[in-house]
Amino acid sequence: MRFRDKTVWVTGASSGIGEAIAVAFSREGAKLILSARNAAELERVRQSCDGPARHVVLPLDLTDEEAIRRAAQTVGIVDVLVHSGGVSQRSLAMETDLAVERAIMDLNFFGTVALTKAVLPSMIVRRSGHLVPISSVVGYVGTPLRSAYAASKHALHGYFDSLRAELAKDGIGVTIVCPGYIRTNVSRNALTGDGSAFGRMDETHKDAMTPDRLARRVVDAVAARKRVVVIGGKERWAVPLQRFLPALVARMVRLK
Repeated sequence: MRFRDKTVWVTGASSGIGEAIAVAFSREGAKLILSARNAAELERVRQSCDGPARHVVLPLDLTDEEAIRRAAQTVGIVDVLVHSGGVSQRSLAMETDLAVERAIMDLNFFGTVALTKAVLPSMIVRRSGHLVPISSVVGYVGTPLRSAYAASKHALHGYFDSLRAELAKDGIGVTIVCPGYIRTNVSRNALTGDGSAFGRMDETHKDAMTPDRLARRVVDAVAARKRVVVIGGKERWAVPLQRFLPALVARMVRLK
């Protein structure tokens, strides 16, 4: 029970990775704040967690800056903030409306930054806290049909690497989580060029790692205060390859 009585706020908690991470932290004794836009699904997740009475459902739109400020004031002290809210993309860059690209950045990057800045002051005062942005292997390696999504994840890396360096003196940890292919509806919900949902699961996700297995490793990484953790199948090797053999990776990811 490494997080007994710790307050853990999870965004994107209504499904997929966020839901699994919430359940995993509940099994460690945490008190959860569950946020996403779908209140009914958040309630379902709350009931599936260990000790449902410990947890609070707090619907939140991460593109609404004022709502984020109000939510942070309502929650108060947060020990661990897990940023799992976001949306992916399945469209060619030249066929994607600029408004769709802005929407992806607004949710994945600016929403994450806004909530971080709303919660950080109390962490700094207490000299305690942990930030956990959920990035992606695509945060290291840009791949076709995901240009704006990759940009948002690359942006998270730059921001939170810098923030980690600024906050080290305050005792606040930052663990960037980079999943590979995980068996969720991320591709079904991904935005196409006109903003509509992609509506089907990628073949790469059908037999991928389960969210529950990922979530257990995320909790372990936070407990160990790791800087970065890359989780998935063989696709995770794209990260060291990008560092040491970037030309090879560039050839491997080209659109056929």
